[in-house]
Amino acid sequence: MEEKFVPEIMTELRQDIVRVPPIINQTSGIMIFGKVIHSIIFTTDISIIRNTDANAVIAVYPFTPHPAITKSIIEAADIPVFSGVGGGLTQGSRCSYMSMFAEAQGSIGVVLNAPTPLETVVDVCKVVDIPVVSTVTSIHTPIEEKLAAGVSIINISAGKDTAKTVAHFRKLYPELPIMATGGPTEASIEETIAAGANAITFTPPTNGDLFSKKMEKYRKTELENLNQ
Repeated sequence: MEEKFVPEIMTELRQDIVRVPPIINQTSGIMIFGKVIHSIIFTTDISIIRNTDANAVIAVYPFTPHPAITKSIIEAADIPVFSGVGGGLTQGSRCSYMSMFAEAQGSIGVVLNAPTPLETVVDVCKVVDIPVVSTVTSIHTPIEEKLAAGVSIINISAGKDTAKTVAHFRKLYPELPIMATGGPTEASIEETIAAGANAITFTPPTNGDLFSKKMEKYRKTELENLNQ
């Protein structure tokens, strides 16, 4: 099938967006409320969230979830946001309240950490009307009871074993929506897609790395101007 030409509109000031690897578009995608999501950028950096071509953002971070963080990210984003609401250290009623807050602010889904106890999963699934995403870190992560409790999507993040873990759960659950980390290379992303991931999470360069490249460009331009 011949690939269709897609016209692109870009302004001078918006050229330096963070682009996700095009191979991610080969996934089937996950349709949520009429929106098909193939690529999900993994960051809480608002400047990157505002300047990316990813379909969505997964905003999870290694601290206790706080409403101010969730609110800031959702307000700044111009793409759907999956908000981290805890489940590891943060459990029970606080996790449920964070989930309700995330939905009220406009999150397209809430993300629970892998250690989240079943009781908390049940409570969260009862109080929100958006997808509940459960993180999976290995083939040994128990998900059957969590799926029965109402989890809609699993988010596989198993390091170098991610593709194998995707294949494991895809075999067990042929129609389960799976998002997964793609890894650092196009080959690793392709392997994860082939294993059965419906959508890929992509970790962008840091703000510092991006700014370093821009400063190098500025210095080069300045030197060239001086030599003219």
